[in-house]
Amino acid sequence: MKSVQIRLSLVENVNKFVNIVSHYPFEMDLRAGRHVVDAKSILGIFSLDLSRSITLEIYSDDCEDLLKEIQPFLESGD
Repeated sequence: MKSVQIRLSLVENVNKFVNIVSHYPFEMDLRAGRHVVDAKSILGIFSLDLSRSITLEIYSDDCEDLLKEIQPFLESGD
C-alpha cells in the first residue's frame, strides 16, 4: 500500500484525476480527515473538502505508472 498527498482544487482537476485512476485495476481511496471515499467516484470526491490536501491510498505496491500520471496533482515534497 502507498499513500500520497494530493490537491484537487478545481472541478477540471477532479475530472482529469478520475479519468486517470479509473484506468488502473487496483483499489484506491481518498481520505480527508475521517471521511473516506472511492478515488474513482466523482460524486464521492465532491463530498470531500477540496480546499485542503487529501490523502490518496493506493492498495498496490506496483503503482509507479499511476504516480507518474498523477504527478500534477501531488503535493510538493512527494
